[in-house]
Formats: sequence, C-alpha cells, structure tokens
Amino acid sequence: MLKHIDPLLTGELLNVMQTMGHGDDLVICDRNHPAATIAAHTTHGRLIIIAGATLPQLSRAILQHFPLDTFVDAPMTRMQVVGAPAGELVQAHVDMQRVADEAEGRPVGMAALERFTFYEAAKRSFAIVQTADPGPYGCFILKKGVL
Repeated sequence: MLKHIDPLLTGELLNVMQTMGHGDDLVICDRNHPAATIAAHTTHGRLIIIAGATLPQLSRAILQHFPLDTFVDAPMTRMQVVGAPAGELVQAHVDMQRVADEAEGRPVGMAALERFTFYEAAKRSFAIVQTADPGPYGCFILKKGVL
C-alpha cells in the first residue's frame, strides 16, 4: 500500500504509465470494447482490467499522474457514435471532457474517430485499460505529454 496513490491504480497500471514515453498512447475503455483482442497488438501486449471502476473514476485517478500532450491540438480521441453526426456526444464523452479539463486545468482538445478507425489506432497504443463502465462509446485514447 502506498500513500497518496489512488487504489484503482494497480502496480501493473502504474508501471505502464511510468514506462510510457512522450507521445505514447493509452486507451481507456468501457466494458463493451473488444479490449482483449486489441490489447494483444499493443506494446504492452495484454489487457489491464480495473473491474471496480467507472470511466470517470479511473480517468480521474490516471490523470492525477499522467500528463496529456500539449504539443498536439487534441491529446484525447474518442470513438464516434455509429450512424450519428460526427459531433454527437454521449454521456461518456461529456464526462471524460470534464475530467480531463479539471485534471489539466485548461480545456483539452478531443478528436473523434469512426469505430473501426478507432480500433486500428488503439492497436498502435502502448496499452489498453478496461473499466467496468457500461458505456456506450466510452472509449478514449490519451496521448502522454511531458512534465
């Protein structure tokens, strides 16, 4: 047990966050995402499951320690809602925007990708972390910045 470390941040997740470099991507997703299949293609190579956490809870814990990239316009990417206009947001998108803005102390840009394009981008990430959040569309790619 460590002081001042959220208990949602497991040793494996802390190690992944520490090992990642500037520009590496971390996927945080809901329980509907095909996370295990996609995680096999990542640098880490296996899925990290945080079963007791919602997307906002885990994102808040991660973003206490994980700097978002300031050298890109949108250090967060979300999955677009299938069949909806590109700008349509679901509650998970609104929640993640609020959590990221609070963690960074500024408005954080968020891009959007079509579902299958998102899956391909997720395969190129460093690691995938799956929450117990029911979603839908609670799938995000976070680009790591520098301190």
